[in-house]
Amino acid sequence: MKAIIIFFVAVIALGSCAEECYKDTLIACNPTLAKQQNVVAHCNAKYGGINELQADLQRFTNHIFFRSFDFLLMATHYGNYIKNRPGFEKLFRGLSDSLWNDGIGNIKYITSRGGEMNFENVAKDLKDEELQSANLELYELQAIAKALDIEKKLALEAFELHKSASGKKHDNHDPEIAHHLEEEFMEKHRDTIRELAGHSHDLSVLLNDQDSSLALYLFDQQLQK
Repeated sequence: MKAIIIFFVAVIALGSCAEECYKDTLIACNPTLAKQQNVVAHCNAKYGGINELQADLQRFTNHIFFRSFDFLLMATHYGNYIKNRPGFEKLFRGLSDSLWNDGIGNIKYITSRGGEMNFENVAKDLKDEELQSANLELYELQAIAKALDIEKKLALEAFELHKSASGKKHDNHDPEIAHHLEEEFMEKHRDTIRELAGHSHDLSVLLNDQDSSLALYLFDQQLQK
């Protein structure tokens, strides 16, 4: 009996939420209230868990942009006349461009759900890291290892977001956000992580060769293809 009562209460609550915009328009059409501001505040694209997850999506997007710039700096390091590693430059520039596009895609998604982007919403650990001015002028194997760690950290952050969106809590539950993360981020970054893991393994083997300089040159040539 209690279960039936709870079910009907939930249905009534959902119905009242679904008519918020309609109620706003009734107020807006009232000649005595029509000049009030924000009388149709509920007539927006927000639904589901976007209100609760918007801040997490913003932090995730800012993290993506931060790492995109990190990869761009690494690409610049290998593209100068001293290092002269065009293959590594291409690899890191590609990673930078890919993350940049992911960030832009996330902003478009947030706004399509009625939200807005806040570029000031940055995780504390990321702010602390930026204050330390981490050295990104790394040797080739170290640079690939760094890139692999970055991609894994982003993937795990996406997993946490997906977990929140897929949870059973009514306020956070949003299958549409979970689907967006799966389609636009997780599958692509799975392949990126696999590629970087392969590069780190192959390069570590090549550098153990007696003629490691030649091996590194040939590896860079391979990355240019």
